[in-house]
Amino acid sequence: MTQDSGTAALPAFDPDSAEEQPAESLAAMIGQIEGEIAELQFPRFTKDDALALGLELVERGKEANLPIAIDITKGEQVLFHVALEGATPDNEGWVRAKQRTALRYEEPSLLVGLRGRAGGGRIEDNAWFDQSTYAAHGGAFPVYVRDVGAVAVVTVSGLPQVADHRLVVEALREIHRSMRLG
Repeated sequence: MTQDSGTAALPAFDPDSAEEQPAESLAAMIGQIEGEIAELQFPRFTKDDALALGLELVERGKEANLPIAIDITKGEQVLFHVALEGATPDNEGWVRAKQRTALRYEEPSLLVGLRGRAGGGRIEDNAWFDQSTYAAHGGAFPVYVRDVGAVAVVTVSGLPQVADHRLVVEALREIHRSMRLG
């Protein structure tokens, strides 16, 4: 829940819920992710940076005993890939589908799904959205280099989609912070 000065708490939007939810909650989550994109503009993204990001995600996953698969890909080149204890072969399919979505739209996969809902439905309801290839579920986030754009995609699969998204954003923030300090 969020709290603004003097206003009632607005429930967080849950993309996994089939229940009716306030449009304001959806708009707030879209705005939050757009803010994350603006915040997480990197000065560079090298293979060493990809390794540091991957290891940051592994450390977070192992500390919390998370059953996740982690992938960082630049174009067709896999820069980092690991499945932690408890991850399943299904996570690999989700990694690829979410990654393709983030690559196609050059936006986080969660944002693509949320924007589809802003129109009153789901992007998956459109005949042109191939669910065998794409997944508009949270967990894939492009790595943006300032003044260049999306250069890679980091993806996590194994948790509920908002948790996958948050884990990626937390790790990106840590690597971004270390680049500013280093």
